[in-house]
Amino acid sequence: MKVVNLKQAILQAWKERWSDYQWAINMKKFFPKGATWDILNLAEALLEQAMIGPSPNPLILSYLKYAISSQMVSYSTVLTAISKFDDFSRDLCIQALLDIMDMFCDRLSCHGKAEECIGLCRALLSALHWLLRCTIASAERLREGTTAGEKQLTMCLQRLHKILSSTKNRALLHIAKLEEASSWTAIEQSLLKLGDTFASLNNSHLQSQAEECGALVRSIPIMLSMHSEQLHKTGFPTVHAVVLLEGTMNLTGEMQPLVEQLMMVKRMQRIPSPLFILEIWKACFVGLIESPEGTEELKWTAFTFLKIPQVLVKLKKYPQGDKDFTEDVNCAFEFLLKLTPLLDRADQRCNCDCINLLLQECSKQGLLSEMNKDSLTEKRIADREQSPWLKSAENANIQPNPGLILRAEPTVTNILKTMDADHSKSPEGLLGVLGHMLSGKSLDLLLAAAAATGKLKSFARKFISLNEFTKHINGENSKAASVRALLFDISFLMLCHVAQTYGSEVILSESSTVGEVPFFETWMQMCMPEEGKILNPDHPCFRPDSTKVESLVALLNNTSETKLVQILKWHEACLSISAAILEILNAWENGVLAFESIQKITDNIKGKVCSLAVCAVAWLVAHVRMLGLDEREKSLQMIRQLVGPLSSENTLQFYNERVVIMSSILEHMCADVLQQTATQIKFPCTGMDTMPYWNLLPPKRPIKEVLTSIFAEVLEKGWVDSRSIHVFDTLLHMGGVYWFCNNLVKELLKETRKEYTLRAVELLYSIFCLDMQQVTLVLLGHILPGLLTDSAKWQSLMDPPGTALAKLAVWCALSSYSTHKGQASSRQKKRHREDIEDYISLFPLDDTQPSKLMRLLSSNEDDANVLSSPTDRSMNSSLSASQLHTVNMRDPLNRVLANLFLLISSILGARTAGPHTQFVQWFMEECVDCLEQGSRGSILQFMPFTTIQGMSVPECVPCHWEPIKGCLCVPKPWR
Repeated sequence: MKVVNLKQAILQAWKERWSDYQWAINMKKFFPKGATWDILNLAEALLEQAMIGPSPNPLILSYLKYAISSQMVSYSTVLTAISKFDDFSRDLCIQALLDIMDMFCDRLSCHGKAEECIGLCRALLSALHWLLRCTIASAERLREGTTAGEKQLTMCLQRLHKILSSTKNRALLHIAKLEEASSWTAIEQSLLKLGDTFASLNNSHLQSQAEECGALVRSIPIMLSMHSEQLHKTGFPTVHAVVLLEGTMNLTGEMQPLVEQLMMVKRMQRIPSPLFILEIWKACFVGLIESPEGTEELKWTAFTFLKIPQVLVKLKKYPQGDKDFTEDVNCAFEFLLKLTPLLDRADQRCNCDCINLLLQECSKQGLLSEMNKDSLTEKRIADREQSPWLKSAENANIQPNPGLILRAEPTVTNILKTMDADHSKSPEGLLGVLGHMLSGKSLDLLLAAAAATGKLKSFARKFISLNEFTKHINGENSKAASVRALLFDISFLMLCHVAQTYGSEVILSESSTVGEVPFFETWMQMCMPEEGKILNPDHPCFRPDSTKVESLVALLNNTSETKLVQILKWHEACLSISAAILEILNAWENGVLAFESIQKITDNIKGKVCSLAVCAVAWLVAHVRMLGLDEREKSLQMIRQLVGPLSSENTLQFYNERVVIMSSILEHMCADVLQQTATQIKFPCTGMDTMPYWNLLPPKRPIKEVLTSIFAEVLEKGWVDSRSIHVFDTLLHMGGVYWFCNNLVKELLKETRKEYTLRAVELLYSIFCLDMQQVTLVLLGHILPGLLTDSAKWQSLMDPPGTALAKLAVWCALSSYSTHKGQASSRQKKRHREDIEDYISLFPLDDTQPSKLMRLLSSNEDDANVLSSPTDRSMNSSLSASQLHTVNMRDPLNRVLANLFLLISSILGARTAGPHTQFVQWFMEECVDCLEQGSRGSILQFMPFTTIQGMSVPECVPCHWEPIKGCLCVPKPWR
């Protein structure tokens, strides 16, 4: 009777032309209580009445749309009702049904019991079957020549694609397939029919759309296997990224900080030793495979085959419990051997058996027993037999980089010994050694091997000593003068190349060193262009003795063959060349010198000693930055002449080898200024990309968009690659630490899926390792207090993003606190440091000047002796007794931590519950969990006396105002 009454009510509404909301009100009056609208089949009844005529009844359809919007009817009953309509020849009715599906198919959901959820899956499967049948019918009508068929077919394909492009909808269909096997069989038959029907159509656009929809349907049965890697933890992205970051940007860094950082990650994430070592090797092979050809590839090879075995030796010294570290290494290699595609790609890239070389190196370092090494080698040989293309004849003549790097390591030691000898006794022999180093890729091989083994600093110091030796002249003949010029030039070029490839910190002498500063160090600091370094072309260092400048200009302008080698001290020439170039530029601009004279002068500059060209271009780059748009032409033309080839052939000793290094140095020097002036200069081809990670940011796109998009890509992949690391580093440099950290934290707080928030934390921690100290200061000193003290932002701290942020904050705090006494890495020294005064003003040193946080949290009580809550106390009075004597509160990190714990104490004492108090609990739990894992350096020492009292709430509703064991009012660590 209720069904009959329902139909009568619908007819009455139509007759009396009720509006949609009037209809809903009256319907609830007619049917006040009892069965739900789904049980009464309201959706089906409305559709049945709406579709009686040749076109749909718009008024009754408006009732159905209102019922859907107000959730009177569930999505599943609407989809089921639609799938029962089978007169596909009624175009207007089909269009109306497709429009109704459009209302909710991109946001399907249901409320209630599990059966209703399964009902939604089944209904969506029925709707998919109906859409496929409708598409087939429309295609058949189009094939018969019906004009309306194409429009209807296009609409059907669009809806199909919209439904199937949603991963959530495909997941629901996958569940329905498991529940309704017979219905899925009907879907597969419809797909076959769809393919046959479209094969006879001549419209390629519609065919491609249908094929795309068919592919999405066919992907549903294999969804679980496709997404298993995302849903289940198969790797450890933090370890992967830390290793990639070190190999890509900090090859020269000391091993101990890397070892400590890796051990901290291992402890915090509780990674089993074999999987931990496996992840290190995986990261090495991925870095090796994706490294750009040239210097970067050699650096990665040295990192993998020389540095990482030494890192494992240091890891072996850490306590392993009852386990034998060599067994863990063996187990890790066993797992690694199962990653055949990865190893094959690495072998193909390196043109050798990488695992065999690694096993030999690990065995040499005592990381593997001889028996295990032989067993693993045999397994890999057997695997390689299945890939004959690895031994193709075309690669037979290419020397593999890993073998060259391993041979270069003892060569570095020998060269260092040679450089220790008295240079004045056999300069010709030394020149022969240096000349051999310049040939091919020998120099980059030796530098990479030296960097990976910690010998690059010694290497650089030897070349600085050599460069200093060549400054002195003691009545030499022409041959000796020529050798001296070559030694100066080669040592100068090598030092420039080292500074550009590995950072200028490698060159600089220790601050404690006394005595005269070497010439090259002075020139590099004052005159050499580097990324982010602005030079003043009018600085006194560019304005030497005028008499020396005049004689140099005269020599360069002399058309006859000039014997520069016997006349000049080369360091003086390098310092005078900038002023000489200015004189020549002025003469050219005033018409005193013709272009042909400029060509001869530039040939003289670069034709004898390439160092002069490097010094000249260094000044020109600084000079061009200061010129207006219409004043740059001559200076840029001068740079173009200096970097171009000689107008005549040069037969000087090692000249071609020196020009290759010079071109690479000049390209690095000019990169910034050429980009800023939109100038193109063709540098001589050296056969490799000398600046592989230069200019990675897309033009004319806001950097915030770039940051969010690159983080979304990394999060989807689940790991950071070398290119992404360089993009993040560039963005950190451009936007600053606060901008960088704040925007990435916002991205973390947007995530609502638990597995993605955990992955985001692991990735963000590794990204923050780009400058962990500064990021931690910003995160704990600015961002967290802002979130905890602004009630409008408390909602963002709910689980799961709030839990994830607490974990990230603790990880960063522990990492920074345990390592902030050490030296900053070379990659961090390059970046502008935050001014320590910023932190002292935020967290002042004396208690008479209240800090910003203290002013924010202070109470109005005048009696300093009454401490009713932590907010009433000064910083010193809120710290533990032991801390007052041991902690240096002038350190910015210590001050930030002390103030953060003071804020936490005030939140716990405020008696105002909310997401921020839950966040504080997660933060404290994570502190305790990480402390239990034995991480070095406890940040809990900054906790005020009464924090635990504040956390142990004495009264609560769940336990009837009496504390009971295990009650949720007491944080887990103290239950």
